[in-house]
Amino acid sequence: MQVSKVVILGTVILMLAGCGVRDRLFGTGGQPDRALPFKAKLVRGEDRRNFQVQVKAGGATVDQARESVRFQATRYCIKRYGGSDADWQIDPATGDWAFTRNGDEMVFSGRCTTR
Repeated sequence: MQVSKVVILGTVILMLAGCGVRDRLFGTGGQPDRALPFKAKLVRGEDRRNFQVQVKAGGATVDQARESVRFQATRYCIKRYGGSDADWQIDPATGDWAFTRNGDEMVFSGRCTTR
């Protein structure tokens, strides 16, 4: 009887490992599921809820760089504050995320708002 329980348990564990349950339960280590279009780096502000994301995006638009920027902010806010909510500085002329250009870098500013 004990042997059959061990065999069944082993089979269940192998089946669950094969269907990605481990990643859903324990996460992927803060890595994206697929490659992001641009390399981005988050720098936290003096008030740790504030941050800037610098993305090497050449002449890209906000829409083209958005996912690379958002990923860094989401990962930071979850690690520090337990949630992914962030407010971004908004450009009043476009209503979209504001950014500055520094050579081939775009710099976005935001704030973690969870809690």
